[in-house]
Amino acid sequence: MTRTKITFRCYIIIFIWFCQLNIITLEKFSSLQAAETAYLSSNPNVSYEEILELPYRISDHRISYGEESPQFGRLWLPESKNNGTIIFIHGGCWINEYGIDHTQAFSTALALAGYAVWSLEYRRTGDPGGGWPGTFKDVISGINKLSDLGRFGLDMERLVLMGHSAGGHLAVLAGARSEFLEVKPALVLGLAAITDVVTYAKGKNSCQEAAVEFMGGTPEERPEAFEEVQPVNFGVNSDTVLLSGAIDQIVPPSQAELSGAKVIRHENAGHFDWIHPGTDAFQVILSILAREL
Repeated sequence: MTRTKITFRCYIIIFIWFCQLNIITLEKFSSLQAAETAYLSSNPNVSYEEILELPYRISDHRISYGEESPQFGRLWLPESKNNGTIIFIHGGCWINEYGIDHTQAFSTALALAGYAVWSLEYRRTGDPGGGWPGTFKDVISGINKLSDLGRFGLDMERLVLMGHSAGGHLAVLAGARSEFLEVKPALVLGLAAITDVVTYAKGKNSCQEAAVEFMGGTPEERPEAFEEVQPVNFGVNSDTVLLSGAIDQIVPPSQAELSGAKVIRHENAGHFDWIHPGTDAFQVILSILAREL
């Protein structure tokens, strides 16, 4: 091969690399711009499908906290000033049909608001090792992984443990079992959180039926396991706040009746409104974070 052909090939490789670099940069910029403008006001009681359609920014880092494929977290760093750090646990009836991806817009919006977000994936029902207690053990490991992430300049003093729906249950339970935690949240925030799994597992909607599968049986069949899964049995963290929507058809408002927790009810919030950045419910979350941290 002649020197001219070699030089030409080098130019082509450099040109392709330069184009790819610019495409990546433009994609990130475009997604960020979309995130800043696309979360327009939305009517209450948004659907799961609407959540999936929201634009988002890819997380800054994907970090494993265990050897199994679902044992990882995604870290979004704040876009501007650092207002604190949020550990977030997504919901989805504890089953592996619903994963971390449906809350990426929520994490993006929190990062745009100035919060670092450590969003956890974990083994769920349907995954080897998932279900009770494996799911909860994963969440504890994921939370404690945060203590290894100091290199990212995270604010560990203004730390929030937050979860939605079944993830809200795991967050509130983890807050109540502080003896397992290597980091200490200043605030535990449950968004449409399931707090009474015994009662919830007796219901007939699909998520309630999934609670029985998550626990490996009914309360009558596994009474000791159901004792362990109830946050109220361990003394709820005194800085726990539960957010409940009056028109939630998946987790009824009665699930926010938890001794020791503060409760904020929103008359026009449905189940998924809390994780949609264009809703009034999301603004309630931001106001609580600003006030409590």
